[in-house]
Amino acid sequence: MANAMKLENAPRAGRGYSGPVWGREVCGNPACAGGWLTFMKDHRRPMFEGRWGCTAGCLEAMVRRAVRRESGVRHAEERDSGHRHRLPLGLVLLAQGRITTTQLEQALDRQRRAGRGRIGRWLMEEYGLDPDCIARALAVQWGCPVLAMEGFDPERMALAAPRLLVEQLGMVPLRMAGERTLQLAFRERPDAAAAFALERMTGLKVESGLAAPAEWMAAQQRLCACDFVEAEFEQVAEIGLLPRRIAAALGRMRPRAARLVRAHEFFWLRMWLEADAMDSRAGSMPRTREDVADRLYAIGAEQ
Repeated sequence: MANAMKLENAPRAGRGYSGPVWGREVCGNPACAGGWLTFMKDHRRPMFEGRWGCTAGCLEAMVRRAVRRESGVRHAEERDSGHRHRLPLGLVLLAQGRITTTQLEQALDRQRRAGRGRIGRWLMEEYGLDPDCIARALAVQWGCPVLAMEGFDPERMALAAPRLLVEQLGMVPLRMAGERTLQLAFRERPDAAAAFALERMTGLKVESGLAAPAEWMAAQQRLCACDFVEAEFEQVAEIGLLPRRIAAALGRMRPRAARLVRAHEFFWLRMWLEADAMDSRAGSMPRTREDVADRLYAIGAEQ
């Protein structure tokens, strides 16, 4: 009789219930109709954004909410709003005494007539301004630091993001500054959307900055020569098909943890296949490239 009373008063799994039952995680899809049959399954995998998906359909429903969330967040616009009225680079250099008014006017005139090139490049070509000087002025313009290359650990930093994002978005993860801060270097301007995606994926605070062009190029070359986390890229014809593709990857790989973020046109899925693949001392950074997999998706017809 006591056992019957316990069973009668126990929380009910199934439609509309997504909380723990007797200390076990139940399906993360609020509309799951799996009922008590879900207890016969391994509740440790596949996991997506902290919740377990009991079937392919439930995984797809969970992913669909995440895709809708990522599609609706205006990452770059929100985080770049403070830079919309930034001081032009030429005026920054003029205020620093690096160039004269005549030199700036002449460089701007040549830029207009040529119809190409950034003003900083014209000033370097015409008046021999040092690239480091341009980098420091750009940092003032964008309100960010100039990051030094000392302590750059390319083998470790190759685990932070897929090679495709590093190359396409022009970012170089440089190093951990303290226990919870990741420094991220760009060449000519910080990319708020890229930094925000990396911040959400790693669980770390990301500090964006600029680096001198020659140093940045050398760092990116060293980084791209390292072994990254295994990654696959897929072009998806329309966004309505994306949840099914991502859910299929989760179903095949059955990760112990997974997360989805968007960086510009890329949807980035990272899967930690074993419990110890994530280095909890450094946010969600992988310990090694083993037992971790990346999937990148872009929307549109394949070129």
